[in-house]
Amino acid sequence: MPIKIRQACVVGLIGLAPALTGCLSRTRTVPKTRVADVIMSTSLDAMSQQINARYEAIQTFNASVTVAATTGGGLEGHEKEYTSLAGYIFMRRPSNLRVLLRVPVLGSTAMDMVSDGTNFKLVIPPRNRAMVGTNEVTQPSKNGLENLRPSVFFDSMFVRGQGPDQILSMTTDTRVIESGKKKKDLIEEPAYALQVLAQPEGNIVRTLRVIHINSTDLLPFQQDIYNKDGVIVTRALYSNYQMFDNIPFPTTIVIQRPRDHYSLTVTIVKLTLNQKLEDDQFELKIPEGIPIQVMK
Repeated sequence: MPIKIRQACVVGLIGLAPALTGCLSRTRTVPKTRVADVIMSTSLDAMSQQINARYEAIQTFNASVTVAATTGGGLEGHEKEYTSLAGYIFMRRPSNLRVLLRVPVLGSTAMDMVSDGTNFKLVIPPRNRAMVGTNEVTQPSKNGLENLRPSVFFDSMFVRGQGPDQILSMTTDTRVIESGKKKKDLIEEPAYALQVLAQPEGNIVRTLRVIHINSTDLLPFQQDIYNKDGVIVTRALYSNYQMFDNIPFPTTIVIQRPRDHYSLTVTIVKLTLNQKLEDDQFELKIPEGIPIQVMK
């Protein structure tokens, strides 16, 4: 390299020195965070065992709830909030589920849905409508709420552990949350992400679910459920845990269905676990005269 060119390069680097040392920088204020008071560490095996143990400890579920629905969103440019409905959710392992909601004030049935894990029945008396079909949606409806199946409740409300032939992986990240006492009190804490994966197909591994777990109490705060194309079909958010029969369970569960453009907020008012539930509590007879639509 000629001497004059080298000298020019040196002069150029010297000219950059003020910028590299901060003379051309600026400082701006950002929200200040603090480290969580309590941080619990765990291993993949321990986390898997805890999730499995909590799920297996719940054999039946009898809850008084309120359910509020919201449809629409950013893609539609508007949201519509529906009146909150009170009712009950019953679950019996391995796959029985019933969701019964009532009309405010009148107390009559607004919606009644049952499932045996394979098929479901749904009756909506105010609309003189009934639907039957399988739990799997094979022909999605343009009306997102018509794609609602019992499995959406079951899979969202109960965080399952590792299933047969499934693989687990865990990573760690951080999240910033409000302390709950003061909005400006921001806490930065580690968070675990437990990935539930299907068995590899050649060199391809498919994600089934991701369970997000905070490090302060090792309880899930979010679960992402994916379809076979790797798209999130359900995102469940968990908060306000309480102890029921020595089992921690969230009393607020937000079920988001981004592809169907609706969300459900389930608030648990009263909960009894592992109480015997009879077969007739999962039976639903469709009244005569109500048209029945077969959902696919």
